[in-house]
Amino acid sequence: MIAPERLYQLKEGQKRRKLALTFGELERDILGIAEKGTAYNFKSMPREEYTKAVAGIVLKDPGLSSHSAAEIKSLLASSPFDELRTCNVARNALLEILGTFPAEWDLVIAPHSGTTKRDFYPGVCVFAEDIRSPFNLGSIFRTAEAMGCEKVYVSPGCTSPEQSKAVRSGMGCIETMGFTRCSLDELPDDMPVFTLETGGTPLGEFIFPRKGIVIIGSEELGVSPEGLRRASYGHVSIPMKGLKASLNVGVAFGILMQAWINFLQTAGA
Repeated sequence: MIAPERLYQLKEGQKRRKLALTFGELERDILGIAEKGTAYNFKSMPREEYTKAVAGIVLKDPGLSSHSAAEIKSLLASSPFDELRTCNVARNALLEILGTFPAEWDLVIAPHSGTTKRDFYPGVCVFAEDIRSPFNLGSIFRTAEAMGCEKVYVSPGCTSPEQSKAVRSGMGCIETMGFTRCSLDELPDDMPVFTLETGGTPLGEFIFPRKGIVIIGSEELGVSPEGLRRASYGHVSIPMKGLKASLNVGVAFGILMQAWINFLQTAGA
């Protein structure tokens, strides 16, 4: 981190970038997840005082919107002082001025503080067939982990879950869950298999299996003909309206999983 008086001396663009990085480091320090060498270390100035000082520099930025300025002023005047929110608001105000908007994996999020043992619904699994976008695949893993899937299968045509963008989008869930890469023919024979695809039984009418594998297809083509044939348990669809009537595959999977879990909870699984 850099002393406030030195920040004043930087050129406008450089100052904004350095301030944005500084606020990110402060957020991580406040959350206790600072990386080695980036923890707050100004012995002559308490961190809260430093945060207020650098936030005051942001207030003098000519590019700052009136809304952001009012929010930062309000935070600086509040008692008790919300140090984390002040850093977050100031950092994002600077990124807006710079025209740089963070992706979800760039956000400063505290790690989950609960148990390290996974809780899941036994036998609830997903087969990701030919998902091409690493962002979508990472999102699918994140949803699967959050909603209690036991296992994720990925087809040979899927992008690698270990691809850096998939890992970042997965927010640690790919490492937590692991995965099995296999073909449709290699899926367990003793598990009901169904698809999430258009033209199937409406979501609210579908009788979900207590244990099973849902196939979700590629972003462009949906579930393959082979996948449709493999899904002997049936096909489920999400009713939609609108001109496009189209959902991102990760969003559609999230809706499907919520309905499946609701069914299991109602059925007393």
